[in-house]
Amino acid sequence: MTAAIRLENVSIVLHRPRYPENIGAAARAICNMGMSDLVVVSPENYDLERVGTLATHAARPVVEKIRLFNDLRDAVSPFGFVVGTTARQGGQRESLMTPESLAARLVPICQKNRVAIVFGPEDRGLTNADLRLCHCLLNIPTADFSSLNLAQAVMVVSYALFTAAQRPSSGHTPRLAERHELDGMYDQLRDVLVRINYINPENPDYWMHKLRQFFTRLELRAKEVSIIRGIMRQVNWYGGKRYEDGIAAGRCTAAGTGEWDAEKRG
Repeated sequence: MTAAIRLENVSIVLHRPRYPENIGAAARAICNMGMSDLVVVSPENYDLERVGTLATHAARPVVEKIRLFNDLRDAVSPFGFVVGTTARQGGQRESLMTPESLAARLVPICQKNRVAIVFGPEDRGLTNADLRLCHCLLNIPTADFSSLNLAQAVMVVSYALFTAAQRPSSGHTPRLAERHELDGMYDQLRDVLVRINYINPENPDYWMHKLRQFFTRLELRAKEVSIIRGIMRQVNWYGGKRYEDGIAAGRCTAAGTGEWDAEKRG
């Protein structure tokens, strides 16, 4: 069976854009490439009139359907696969994909999963905290001058997706766990691992980053996330029970010693 990218399952997310004109230009770009869902998170200055100026009449339907959020985590919570864009490399920004390799990877994923591609603020991009919400990272290769206008970056990625949609390929990916399901699992996992002293409570993000990378490679499904969360609940319950049993045993020992001492003195 062959399949192509389902562009209707792909959303462009602009996180904290500074200029309304860039939002409009991004809307025009995705409209040109056959996409229609634009999400805007915590814009610095959201002025629909200025947005419409760069969107032009053709992209007005995209602008009218823009979904606004105050928090990136809330914005990407219903998506099964989240891609973060970055111009910087190194550190936690390794294993970067190109627009073309991303498009090829998304062909099977987007058959049954909603995909979000997140672009950061024009002046500084996505933070490391923002990127922890993403399954993979995308970098647009450039020459020595690496800075792209926000709408230009959106157009490059959208074009790669559009061209991939014209080339059907084989395979599909089952429904993956949505972002809010994964985040709930990661929060629970972090709390349990801190409690059992597996990770340092002073810097849990360092070890959680490695665990996130590990689980991301597995492309967990919702049922698998549920299993892992069930294991964590059992570990948490058992640890609490052993703690309470230890306190109870200590009290019994103290009480027994006191009675023996009283009999000896009598």
